[in-house]
Amino acid sequence: MKRIEEIYWLRFYGCLAVFVFHLIQRVEQNYAPHLALDLAFIPTVLGTPIFIFISIFLFSARYGNDVPHNFLASRLKYVMVPYVVYGLIYSLAEYLRLYADDARVGFIDHMIEYLVFAGWHGYFLIIAMQFYVLFWLYNRLHLQRYLPAGPCLLISAVISIAYWAFWRWQSIEPPGYLHWIAPVGWLYLFFLALLVVKYYPALQAQPWIRRFSHPGWLIAMVAGIVMFTLRGELAYSSKETWVVPLFILSLLWAMNWLAGRKASPLVKKVNENSFGIYLAHPLFFSVVDFVTWQVALPLWLYVLALAVVGMGGSILLNNLANQADWSSMLLGKRLRVV
Repeated sequence: MKRIEEIYWLRFYGCLAVFVFHLIQRVEQNYAPHLALDLAFIPTVLGTPIFIFISIFLFSARYGNDVPHNFLASRLKYVMVPYVVYGLIYSLAEYLRLYADDARVGFIDHMIEYLVFAGWHGYFLIIAMQFYVLFWLYNRLHLQRYLPAGPCLLISAVISIAYWAFWRWQSIEPPGYLHWIAPVGWLYLFFLALLVVKYYPALQAQPWIRRFSHPGWLIAMVAGIVMFTLRGELAYSSKETWVVPLFILSLLWAMNWLAGRKASPLVKKVNENSFGIYLAHPLFFSVVDFVTWQVALPLWLYVLALAVVGMGGSILLNNLANQADWSSMLLGKRLRVV
């Protein structure tokens, strides 16, 4: 398959967005919330949707309607094995932390919360795996005849917005991230990816894509989000109603703006280690936090330490894990970028 340079840039942005999102969360938890941090959250909420979009986009561009017979088995191995391994690591670390703080929790219940109900940041792997199954069914059963990507994008966007609105304004609290991993809230990403692949690379030849990829729509959307942020009326995550239109407008604009731009060596390097960075960076954030429990750090040094240790440690771990096939499968396979 021909290299799609835009995807390198999108994955680079998505990886940094998730990294910075969790970094800002640490700063707020250990120091204090601030309006500037709320504003900084806005571009980072696109990180998780970007990863999901890219997965469907690339497989659709590579295979089309001819999905290989071992597709699901391969995805299960390279997606769900790291999910279980890192889930065990994070759940055990959190259990020990709670135990040290004299917070008595049931070990089995705690493990179920993490692994079965996806109560850690790797929940996106469960979402991705569900969409791999949907992608396989969509092509094997020729569902495009009944579920065309264009109309289904509009319908799924409304469904996703309604779904996140329901969970934002109701009082039920499911265990773990159970309501996050349900595919309902992410359906728009599936059909958006299929639609963009259908018209790629001549996206601007489609009147509606040309219209909504105009930066004016995105600027207006961001201005509205900033206004509500200044009024203190927004919550910040990828699971918010306003993220759905923001992502669609951002993606259409980015695919147009990035067309023909070659990925730089830095972008490719982050791409290579993006899976490992996504999975491992909170481990190294915790190392920094452990140090700050012993030695007080000024805010600027704390942020710098999180950035350097979090990114450097994740890349180092990913490179070490990929020295052997078995360890790369356990801790996240490094992408092959040429």
